[in-house]
Amino acid sequence: MRILLTGGCGFIGSAVVRHLIRSTRHSVVNVDRMTYAASEDALEEALGDPRHTLVKADVADLPTMQAIFSQHRPDAVMHLAAESHVDRSIDGPAVFIQTNVVGTFSLLEAARGYWSGLEGAAKTAFRFHHISTDEVFGALDVDDPPFTETTPYDPRSPYSASKAASDHLVRAWHHTYGLPAFVTNTTNNYGFWHFPEKLIPLVTINAIEGRDLPVYGDGSNVRDWLFVEDHAAALVRAVENGEPGETYAIGARQPRSNLQVVQAICRTLDELRPDPAGPRERLIRYVSDRPGHDWRYEIDASHAEQALGWTAQHDFETGIRRTVQWYLDHQDWWEAIRSGRYTGQRLGTAA
Repeated sequence: MRILLTGGCGFIGSAVVRHLIRSTRHSVVNVDRMTYAASEDALEEALGDPRHTLVKADVADLPTMQAIFSQHRPDAVMHLAAESHVDRSIDGPAVFIQTNVVGTFSLLEAARGYWSGLEGAAKTAFRFHHISTDEVFGALDVDDPPFTETTPYDPRSPYSASKAASDHLVRAWHHTYGLPAFVTNTTNNYGFWHFPEKLIPLVTINAIEGRDLPVYGDGSNVRDWLFVEDHAAALVRAVENGEPGETYAIGARQPRSNLQVVQAICRTLDELRPDPAGPRERLIRYVSDRPGHDWRYEIDASHAEQALGWTAQHDFETGIRRTVQWYLDHQDWWEAIRSGRYTGQRLGTAA
């Protein structure tokens, strides 16, 4: 297939691009606006591969999206481009509405116009795959069952509300216009090339440098953690086999509290690069909780696993060890970010 993928220089998008180039015969047209968190470095060997084309453009620019569809004639769309940092959405929600809502609308309209002009097998086979988050479902209490595809929407932050809106648009374009679209929702990802404003890269880098390790509240907030390479494999399996109108909840069944995550990073780093000053848990600092901080997210991935023939290959301990080692091995990349290579830099705390 020729896949039009948006946000392919971001954290999850670049993992999907790498997986497509390394593990499939598909080609990819990578549309990315190159915001502060985008990195061509994250494409690795895909950047020079003839099956990968990078187009620097904004998904909210409808005429440009229409031109890209006309020029590249994709067989499928994977829509990952999004603003995704909750703290940033609280401080400045406008860009989240523009990218996540208006951008999704523009891409849907460009896709609909293109798909309407297809004929025969090409029209039947076309897919619009929208990648979303479990945060659209709100928060779980301690005894609540994990989220599934049928969990009612209850977004709590500007970020999750903007993603919920985009999910609704995708389903509306499917039901109203017949666009062969489907949605995947996932939980927190971690792994390589993660911009250091999110919990795991921020804590890892701070711990390497001997800085304070900020944890919101008492650290009891729980997330279900999915290694990004496992997610990329699931997303590619979905675009190959996903059914129009479907929803697939993708997770790893690896829930951990924020404090447990920070402690795991400290233990792993203490093993891989001991600190003469002592165990790094000494650096943990509890900071004021953020507004509307959801307590727990967790996904029951049973339907996606069965429908897509996919399961996560990494448990949390294996994934976090690979991730910490990667940050130790790629100090030049994150040091450049620390020095302000990206405009608009803002380092947050917990995810």
